[in-house]
Amino acid sequence: MTAFPAIVATEPGPASLQELTDDQLPDGDVTVAVRWSSLNYKDGLAVTGKGKIIRSYPMVCGIDLAGTVEASDSSSWQVGDEVVVTGWGLSETAPGGYTQRQRLRSEWLVGRPDGLTLQQTMAVGTAGLTSMLCVIALERAGVSPDAEGEVLVTGAGGGVGSVAVAVLAKLGYRVAASTGRAETHDFLRSLGATTIVDREELATAGKPLDKERWVGAVDTVGSQTLATVLAQTRYGGAVAACGLVGGGDLPTTVLPFILRGVSLLGVDSVMCPTPQRVEAWQRLGRDLPTAVLDELTTIEPMARVPELAEDIVAGRTRGRVVIDTAT
Repeated sequence: MTAFPAIVATEPGPASLQELTDDQLPDGDVTVAVRWSSLNYKDGLAVTGKGKIIRSYPMVCGIDLAGTVEASDSSSWQVGDEVVVTGWGLSETAPGGYTQRQRLRSEWLVGRPDGLTLQQTMAVGTAGLTSMLCVIALERAGVSPDAEGEVLVTGAGGGVGSVAVAVLAKLGYRVAASTGRAETHDFLRSLGATTIVDREELATAGKPLDKERWVGAVDTVGSQTLATVLAQTRYGGAVAACGLVGGGDLPTTVLPFILRGVSLLGVDSVMCPTPQRVEAWQRLGRDLPTAVLDELTTIEPMARVPELAEDIVAGRTRGRVVIDTAT
């Protein structure tokens, strides 16, 4: 039986490159030849063991994968179909994408969207899918490119933030990008950001209702940053919250909600229903400029995942990191 490489956590603590065989694959009705995966903050926590992500061991890490159907017992998918899988508990309760082969439940799969190659879908990955879900949430809340003012993106140098900046700019929004890393300023402007906001401006507690600055926001940070953003959001504005790199608490008051009618929109990409995923992927294929996507993407071999996981947890990555499972 032919062995194949995978990044596996066998106990709490750092995962490592190991070899698996087909008899170690989980139950499922579709087998995928995995060609690409990606690196997300959640992957960093899982691979390093610094976050309580993995629920059982051993576990193949990687919350994203893209590849070609090798075998299928499902009428929905045929051999040769190009597919993408993100979320659904991969790397938590189900083996994930840092491998060359994976067996999955057919209802988790989404077909590769028009406008993106398989490699580019992993440049998007969970981070980009989350970004698009945030943009759609803001649109449905009435935040329009025609509004006078800027949409803020916090944690803009990271995977979610950088894709959000690029998509919002493409759609015609004026985008303010918040970051604490001076070396990302030119990069963020190249993605379409019109203003750079130092993250320390948002990380310090201010008034419960501050000066109105933002027509809307995508927040990846949480904690005091999210509280400050809410206090600075204009009347009738909305904030899509999707991350907690700054902490899981929210030290705010009800004042932005009851005096300015601000909406706080929770966005989840793990258990997001399939129709919403399909819509978001189709939008990404249309609304995310591929030249910009390629600019913010770095390709790395699977063997480097343990090292790269340390980097993303420490905030040393920029843009999107795609994992080449063939190397």
